[in-house]
Amino acid sequence: MAAAPILSYENLGIQQGGGWLLRNLDLHIGARDRLALIGRNGAGKTTLLKLIADTLESDEGTRTIVPGTHVVILEQNPDLAAFATLRDFAVHGADGPPDYAVEAIADQLGIDLGKDAASASGGERRRAAICRALASDPDVLLLDEPTNHLDLAAIDWLESWLDAYKGAFVVISHDRTFLTRLTRQTLWLDRGQLRRLEVGYGGFEAWTEKIYADEAKQADRLDARLKLEAHWLERGVTARRKRNQGRLARLYEMRAQRAAMMGPPGAAKLGIASDDVRTKAVITADKVSKSFGDRTVIRDFTLRIQRGDRIGIVGANGAGKTTLIKLLTGEIEPDSGTVVRAKTLEGIIIDQQRALLSGDKTVRDVIAEGGDWIEVRGVKKHIQGYLKEFLFDPAIVDTPIRILSGGEKSRLLLAREFARASNLLVLDEPTNDLDLETLDLLQEVIADYDGTVLIVSHDRDFLDRTVTVTLGLDGSGTVDIVAGGYADWEAKRRPQQSAKTKGRSKQAGSPAHAPSAQRPAKLSYKDQRDYDLLPGRVEEIEARIAEVETNLSNPDLYGNDPELFEKLTAQLTELQREKDAAEERWLELAEMVETLGN
Repeated sequence: MAAAPILSYENLGIQQGGGWLLRNLDLHIGARDRLALIGRNGAGKTTLLKLIADTLESDEGTRTIVPGTHVVILEQNPDLAAFATLRDFAVHGADGPPDYAVEAIADQLGIDLGKDAASASGGERRRAAICRALASDPDVLLLDEPTNHLDLAAIDWLESWLDAYKGAFVVISHDRTFLTRLTRQTLWLDRGQLRRLEVGYGGFEAWTEKIYADEAKQADRLDARLKLEAHWLERGVTARRKRNQGRLARLYEMRAQRAAMMGPPGAAKLGIASDDVRTKAVITADKVSKSFGDRTVIRDFTLRIQRGDRIGIVGANGAGKTTLIKLLTGEIEPDSGTVVRAKTLEGIIIDQQRALLSGDKTVRDVIAEGGDWIEVRGVKKHIQGYLKEFLFDPAIVDTPIRILSGGEKSRLLLAREFARASNLLVLDEPTNDLDLETLDLLQEVIADYDGTVLIVSHDRDFLDRTVTVTLGLDGSGTVDIVAGGYADWEAKRRPQQSAKTKGRSKQAGSPAHAPSAQRPAKLSYKDQRDYDLLPGRVEEIEARIAEVETNLSNPDLYGNDPELFEKLTAQLTELQREKDAAEERWLELAEMVETLGN
């Protein structure tokens, strides 16, 4: 028999904007539960967390808690305006944690609580909030994006603390690695419903795929129009996950190719394989060094970035990640060495600054400057169709920016910036405030981007899914270059963990699950032929899709020739089906190659 919960909510409901955001929800938290709270931006996750914490009053429902149970919430953006120092905030209140407990955690997190609160960085504010929450001796700990603004060392420490924690916690996070390692149950807030699964985040995607499949069967019995309007997002998410599996397989092949160009392990350079490679270089750094005062941040750094590279940059806060980005993009000059950039390089830098998103503007103002059409890298698209590509309900088009959640604002900024013509994309902590489905979308957009991508991130799973080369900074000035993602850099950085990487390819940086670059002879003739030819076939289909989309972007087409419009629309649907089938077939073959290669 299951143990009685220590905190429950029955028939929970709260209104927002004249309607019900949440209603008729039941929630039960056990004394040792480790719950992942999953849901799209705007679904009400943060609101639900505040209701559980009793810092927000519900409009309906009954909250029951075992007497003496101490509930503590780590808010995503705590208000520090009333506090002079971070310490004042961390120990504030009659029930605030004791100073010695706060200082002990601060010492382990490496944060000076004497820092002025007004000038503290996002990472320092986050660490102070963690000190306050963890030192409060909670029975139930509610965590809203706890890894935002933390570097890798701080994330590792927090994971270790939570792993040993004896109470219950509910966590909202976009960090898949964090969720998979720590959670044992999952709450899914989806379209006003709250579902619970007695499995951690590691089983979430398989669970949701089954639910979507069941709903799709039911939707097939509905009117076609209703089906289209009610299920476009869910079906789009399912299809996107399948496509991303194919993209991952291609990513592993790109990593293997990159590994073949590299010098000896640990050398901060990428070698040149041929003159053909040389013509593809977009940024070349040669023996670059940069110091600030007596501290050398970058030392003797050599790197050739090619067209199409996806470069991940990782390291502790203050290790020099921002300095390295600025050197590569030309914002600052090196003290010694040279950085040469292609003359045709046209970059876009997307960070977490939202100056473009004025609260007085509408979504239409931000995306299309008040119009109905937007040019997306040379292709004209209707604003509502483009919003759907970024997981927005098209009806949001005239919504004021101030109404949007933090995650929705980040997604809107991505939509705006990705539309601009460029061949270099710089992403500075792009995963902050994004939900998991938007991260799947961002992964897809990066994979399909024609140019070169530089990504600064602490999101380990995201890096493993997107980058071909990882630059790891340790703060001493040395920059390690590893073909592959975060896991590959971590394996190199921590040799003692090498036993856990058994089965990985011995090629530098090639992931354990990557298709082998060697084509085993055991494939049948047909399978081998498909394996060789399908990548080219996918490229052909993508070119045809782009051509059809260009024709459909003509705003006068439907009025002048509705029959042609319908024909092109049907053709586009068939091409997209062909592309999905080709990608799935190639992925199956890639898995066969991996199995035979082992």
